[in-house]
Amino acid sequence: QVQLVESGGGLVQAGGSLRLSCAASGRTFSSYAMGWFRQAPGKEREFVAAISWSGGSTYYADSVKGRFTISRDNAKNTVYLQMNSLKPEDTAVYYCAADRATGWDPDAVYWGQGTQVTVSS
Repeated sequence: QVQLVESGGGLVQAGGSLRLSCAASGRTFSSYAMGWFRQAPGKEREFVAAISWSGGSTYYADSVKGRFTISRDNAKNTVYLQMNSLKPEDTAVYYCAADRATGWDPDAVYWGQGTQVTVSS
């Protein structure tokens, strides 16, 4: 069982930056791949970024590639999402997720409660 708590969301102007954090409970954090997803009003939840259990591999949605960076600190049981050059279309609730080899099955991964990111134009 993994419990995830996101923080760091807020209101920022276009072109600005935010860093999201996701703190995980449990002693098996390092065995999970971690990811960030987002859901904008009226839209489905979409993949943003993911990182392997070791941090050696990272993956990004095309829409955020070059602007967002995912990282993790297994000693602190925390995963981060550094978001730069933010755009109004990045506005969404951002969710942290933990996956243990399910292929990011939404019914099987652990989800945080979400944190709101609003980018004003």
